[in-house]
Amino acid sequence: MRKLALSDQILMQIEKPARYIGGEYNSVIKDKSKVDVRFCMCFPDVYEIGMSHLGIQILYDMFNQREDTWCERVYSPWPDLDKIMREKRIPLFALESQEPLKGFDFLGITIQYEMCYTNILQVLDLAQIPVRSRDRKKGDPIIIGGGPCTYNPEPLADFFDIFYIGEGETVYGDLIELYKQYKHSDMTKRQFLISASQIPGLYVPELYDVCYNEDGTIHDFGPKYMEVPEKIVKQVVMELSDVCYPDKPVVPFIKVTQDRAVLEIMRGCIRGCRFCQAGMIYRPTRSKNVEILQHYAESMLTNTGQEEVTFSSLSSSDYTSLPELTDCLLEKMEHQHVNISLPSLRIDAFSLNVMQKIQDIKKSSLTFAPEAGTQRLRDVINKGLTKEDIFQGALEAFQGGWNKVKLYFMMGLPTETYEDIAGIADISEEISELYFANIPKEDRDGRVTVTASASYFVPKPFTPFQWASMITPEEFTKRAYYVKDRFRQKKNHKSLKFSYHEADITILEGLLARGDRRLCDVIYDVYQAGQIFDAWNEYFKKEIWEEALKKHRIEIGFYTYRTRKTDEILPWDFIDIGVSREFLVKEWERAQKGIVTPNCRQKCSGCGAAKFGGGVCFEA
Repeated sequence: MRKLALSDQILMQIEKPARYIGGEYNSVIKDKSKVDVRFCMCFPDVYEIGMSHLGIQILYDMFNQREDTWCERVYSPWPDLDKIMREKRIPLFALESQEPLKGFDFLGITIQYEMCYTNILQVLDLAQIPVRSRDRKKGDPIIIGGGPCTYNPEPLADFFDIFYIGEGETVYGDLIELYKQYKHSDMTKRQFLISASQIPGLYVPELYDVCYNEDGTIHDFGPKYMEVPEKIVKQVVMELSDVCYPDKPVVPFIKVTQDRAVLEIMRGCIRGCRFCQAGMIYRPTRSKNVEILQHYAESMLTNTGQEEVTFSSLSSSDYTSLPELTDCLLEKMEHQHVNISLPSLRIDAFSLNVMQKIQDIKKSSLTFAPEAGTQRLRDVINKGLTKEDIFQGALEAFQGGWNKVKLYFMMGLPTETYEDIAGIADISEEISELYFANIPKEDRDGRVTVTASASYFVPKPFTPFQWASMITPEEFTKRAYYVKDRFRQKKNHKSLKFSYHEADITILEGLLARGDRRLCDVIYDVYQAGQIFDAWNEYFKKEIWEEALKKHRIEIGFYTYRTRKTDEILPWDFIDIGVSREFLVKEWERAQKGIVTPNCRQKCSGCGAAKFGGGVCFEA
């Protein structure tokens, strides 16, 4: 029988003790004496968010299918437990076995969001594992990072032994086999890391040197040893239907952010929005077979008891078999009281017929993402969406019975003017006018509500906007107030709502997104000052970051407010995502001219992703 790592007395003192006890339905328990490798997957945020992450569920299932490996899970302890663990020197533990992480072979950390970086150090510190890679010896866990933020791993270079660049289903088997040789031989950690660096997709930061110019830009970046590769090529699964997928996902004891069965229908996106990192790094677009998806949907619902299935993709509308898939699932689930949700629908591909079928009882709000308030700016960002598309989609939604619309925008986009942001209020008002002009009073089910929200644009690596500057937090707030005033002046202002994001947190996201390894000491000092859960407004402390930046003479504007030259060496240039630098430069130039690039199905733009040999690039 498992012994819990936390006593009843401690569990009674903290909020939501179910976060820490493990034993959830479908969690995997193995005999540790019969496995050679113990792997713990970590999501460096609170349990409710981490348990909603599909990537960890996929890797958890994949690792546990191996007889020689036992994969467990861990999440960041909430501040109430964090305090107790420090006071009582309780080492952080894995949920399944309740045993300390410091005894594991691997700790795999999913790096989903820049503002979780201090939580990564929290996990290592509470686990009593040396925080910096250089201080860890043979016998300490190998710390490996994966996820979208590893496409610029440099701000975290000091803390990780290895970064896995790309999709996790490809080379983990090779790494585990190499590790078993290392574990049972006199191979040194340095020898192991040099050998690991030769596995495609694995980046070992300590095996590389970086030199800087006097102006702070990078002079050169390269490996210290001949056998270490200069370029790291991302790992891509080309046959999605053939790889493992969890048909028995772990069912949490408490309500989590995504409390439903998740069906990944495809990876990648054909659209080419110039602000979107995911749309570039996950190319080429690949789809799953409908029959496979039907099987997994039925299995997951049977094995979890969930009452809702959601489709996971960057743009569900672009899954060519979407009508067939939804019709089949609806037919099978008609008497099971199971709901289907369809996120990531594009307004220009809006299928009222499908939406009517899946939401014929409850008309929840529909979400559209124009991203910019004017057509000029939508062309700059290559959104591929016209005002007519937006209005037609909204009108069809209103005629179908919906009366709540959410609109997502960004502010601070390249070339943006006040006329562009005024368009946020204008288009919101015009959508509400569509409702009043086209829906008779007797058919209206309550007041129409148009809710617009504006996020602070952050340029990300491997996008055409990676060279762009950010506006200052002060300017963002000024623009937000301007838009808010425009909303108040509208005739239908009672039907309109407007909100905007926290500027101080976002500017630090921008710093970390395009930073280099000189930020490692800043992150370490911020953590040492007691900062964790930066992504949560109630715990974020701007002044702690400012003090650490000042101490290390880091000028935030160098990383955020500066427009980079296209010939500058960027911290992530050693990574090959398939999409070429030449293509990104061309798209950056087209953006500044407001020239739209067709989506991948309309015309191939020669981005470079065809090098992987499949996906939408090779569709007939």
